[in-house]
Amino acid sequence: MSLFRRIFGGKSSKSEEHIPNQERGKYMPEVKLPVDERFTINFKANGGKFLYCENIQEVNRSLENILVENDWENKTVLVFDEQLNEMFKEFQFKTSKKTSESTFFFTTCEYLISDDGSLLISSNQIAEKKLKELPTNFIVYATTSQLVENIGEGLKGIKEKNRSKIPTNITTIKHFKTEVDKDFLTYGSSSKNLYLLLLEDL
Repeated sequence: MSLFRRIFGGKSSKSEEHIPNQERGKYMPEVKLPVDERFTINFKANGGKFLYCENIQEVNRSLENILVENDWENKTVLVFDEQLNEMFKEFQFKTSKKTSESTFFFTTCEYLISDDGSLLISSNQIAEKKLKELPTNFIVYATTSQLVENIGEGLKGIKEKNRSKIPTNITTIKHFKTEVDKDFLTYGSSSKNLYLLLLEDL
């Protein structure tokens, strides 16, 4: 992934995508940013907290830091995904499937949408719950292979992955700001305090 490799190390060659627009001819079209860079910019603009991890050990360290920072170590966690719970079993989460007694929601997502910095989710992650019924605090675990250009590409991917039974309750999470930060553009939306643990798997 070009942005992540540039920021966190790795070799990169100067291609047309990396030539600043001011160095190009004034009549040449604008260069479209790579999918990973667009997602990062839009996700942060939406108010999301982004933690890039090169391996699972970094994911674990970042998760531990989030729990300590927010004093969530001994709090009840809403988890619907048993595979996710098993993957992070060393944390010994006190889990629940009841939203009313949970401090934060720990989940995966279907896809990361580059064009608007949103997260595409479905009943695979949130069952039949509405976003407003879920805790305000989210920790989402995802991988760089889940990055797609737009919602259409994400919906196509969901259909291809679930040919036998397409999940229901497909929606996006886009606003990651607290109630204090809301304005008229986010009125009626379910804003979430959201941390994204993004593992490099490409």
